[in-house]
Amino acid sequence: MLDEVEGTVLGHRDGHGFVTRDDGQPDIYLPPNEMRAVLHKDRVKVRIVRSDRKGRPEGRVLEIIERTSQTIIGRLLQESGIWIVVPEDKCYGQDVLIPKSATGLAKPGQVVVVELTEPPSLYGQPVGRIKEILGEVDDPGMEIEIAVRKYSVPHEFSEACTALARTLPDHVRPQDKKHRVDLTDVPLVTIDGEDARDFDDAVYCEPVKIGKGKTAEQGWRLLVAIADVSHYVENGSAIDIDAYERATSVYFPRRVIPMLPEKLSNGLCSLNPEVERLCMVCDMMISADGEVSAYQFYPAVMWSHARFTYTEVAAILANTHGPEALKRKERVGDLINLHDVFQALLKARARRGAVDFETVETQIVCDESGRIEKIIPRTRNDAHKIVEEAMLAANVCSADFIAQSKHAGLFRVHEGPTPEKKEILRNYLKVTGVGHSISDNPSPGEFQTIANATKDRPDAQQIHSMLLRSMQQAIYTPVNEGHFGLAFDAYTHFTSPIRRYPDLLVHRVIKAILAGTKYHLPVLPLPGEAHAKLSRRLEKGLAARVAEPGQKPKKLSAETQAWQAAGMHCSANERRADEASRDVEAWLKCKYMREHLGEEYGGVVSSVTSFGIFVTLDAMYVEGLVHITELGGDYFKFDEMRQELRGERTGMRYAIGTRLQVQVSRVDLDGRRIDFRLIHEGEALAARGGKDKELPRAAGSRDAPAGESANAAGKRRARKTSEPDVRAPKSASKSKDPGRKPRRRS
Repeated sequence: MLDEVEGTVLGHRDGHGFVTRDDGQPDIYLPPNEMRAVLHKDRVKVRIVRSDRKGRPEGRVLEIIERTSQTIIGRLLQESGIWIVVPEDKCYGQDVLIPKSATGLAKPGQVVVVELTEPPSLYGQPVGRIKEILGEVDDPGMEIEIAVRKYSVPHEFSEACTALARTLPDHVRPQDKKHRVDLTDVPLVTIDGEDARDFDDAVYCEPVKIGKGKTAEQGWRLLVAIADVSHYVENGSAIDIDAYERATSVYFPRRVIPMLPEKLSNGLCSLNPEVERLCMVCDMMISADGEVSAYQFYPAVMWSHARFTYTEVAAILANTHGPEALKRKERVGDLINLHDVFQALLKARARRGAVDFETVETQIVCDESGRIEKIIPRTRNDAHKIVEEAMLAANVCSADFIAQSKHAGLFRVHEGPTPEKKEILRNYLKVTGVGHSISDNPSPGEFQTIANATKDRPDAQQIHSMLLRSMQQAIYTPVNEGHFGLAFDAYTHFTSPIRRYPDLLVHRVIKAILAGTKYHLPVLPLPGEAHAKLSRRLEKGLAARVAEPGQKPKKLSAETQAWQAAGMHCSANERRADEASRDVEAWLKCKYMREHLGEEYGGVVSSVTSFGIFVTLDAMYVEGLVHITELGGDYFKFDEMRQELRGERTGMRYAIGTRLQVQVSRVDLDGRRIDFRLIHEGEALAARGGKDKELPRAAGSRDAPAGESANAAGKRRARKTSEPDVRAPKSASKSKDPGRKPRRRS
């Protein structure tokens, strides 16, 4: 029947749920009574029975096709002699009963991992047994232990992988250097963050003449050398299997879950200073106007002549005769050349109209115990941008090389806005008085024009965030459809094979093309649930991505399906890593704000919803909710186009960009939620003893400037990125444990 569909259950902390349909159509709402016999992540067949009061299709569960194999993490409690585990993930709407014989050595209050032995039913709770004891909730690093299990992040290498890693050499051997270009005399250098431990890229630039005779023009030769992981990670090996399952390294404050064993990621593959390392090189000729006039790829052996930090390079470029420059005087000229080619690449970026928005990214600074000491804005200097542009150039060349050879591979595809998002954005730009809009078939340059035109407005950050949110997420796919945000016809990821599996695949493909052979994906096993999910998604219309408009979807070849599955797996695990990182950061921020209950701060409205406003504190960069019931006695109506709440009686407006004074009123650690209470001007003055001091303008006053009613619905802010994936800001950590390498934006 047409009204019977299959999909996956997504629970909600309020007791209801949704079914994410396999066919990609809108989710189906499940009321609380329909959630009693199912759990978050179960696969079900449902029948659409009606539309609810919000117009959403509402379903009734007909059949539970497959129970989730996911374990549940939570706290063990004893109530009236009955042992239960309260799930940490509130998407699981029911507590799990634990028989006394199944509690093991766990004690009340401890965080445990539960394996279900009996699923829930209409008249009974789920039953389980304790599989693992994680420890006390306040133990250092507990938030990470919870997150890796909550999001099923592989965090232990297999025995076969560990054993194979032990057999690898500790240094580059003579036989490893055969058939490679010797670049050990070329002063390649790495430029990374202070706490980086894995160095996967090195750069060098020198001025050259491009062309011959009188027509020769000044340009640059830019070398981007990338760690040759593929030399050590053989196709289909135990290390390869573990790397594919992880698909990416996951970065948390003070800890990293690497894609590769440490012997490779921090040792043999890492381009550490003053040691020989194997690399794959993209050797480019860059013209004065920033265009790549020629390029070549080749395997090489290199010697890193210096390990620079972003801060150090920025200081040298700011003062080439300063103390930092004197310490590195033999490399100053090379850094100046890098800055010159960067300026040329920026010209090309501007001509393409690539998107480059200014948004705030934060950095979490932790102490030895993992507690947040402070949250500070992360500043990007020219050193960051130099490396980013160099990596972008190498990635574009790798995509072109694969496309020209007609070899299968993974591209990094970022599509423009959908028709629905275009219409939402147009309405938003109109009501906020921007004075610019987008066409039916917008180019990236149109977005950048709007960004440039609004950069001096008080709500610029909110407008830029809305522009980002109108775009789609970037994915890995064998079907090249270009990169909208960067304005490239073809783009891929070549520059980070230590921490991203797609880059490793790109290296293998490039090597195969150079050798005149063809690379074949290995048959890599996946956990049953993940493999089944990939198969379903491939069957449910992914072939439509390669269909011509108005035609039936083409049947994908077995090879294309294999590459499509690999791309989907890597894309999904990239999202999983981001979600796990955000979850840990939210937990840390909540724990941090518990120490500041009752304190007052100034802040700005960062998003508006029908149930309240989200405010980001100025001093702490922490976001919390002021519920609509806290806004006063008026009836407030949500204006979606203007992204504001407006009082019907008073006309009071609470819009994005409005400045407020709030008090931290409640912190829900389990729900990762911070609640604020609005401090009105009268209360604030009374608290100051009646002194008439200047305060940030309180709750959206009637004369608030129109320019302050801007930006995106939803709780998360978009980050600044050279590749706009439309994701929440990725905080970085800084501590004495140098375990985290900030992510490159390329």
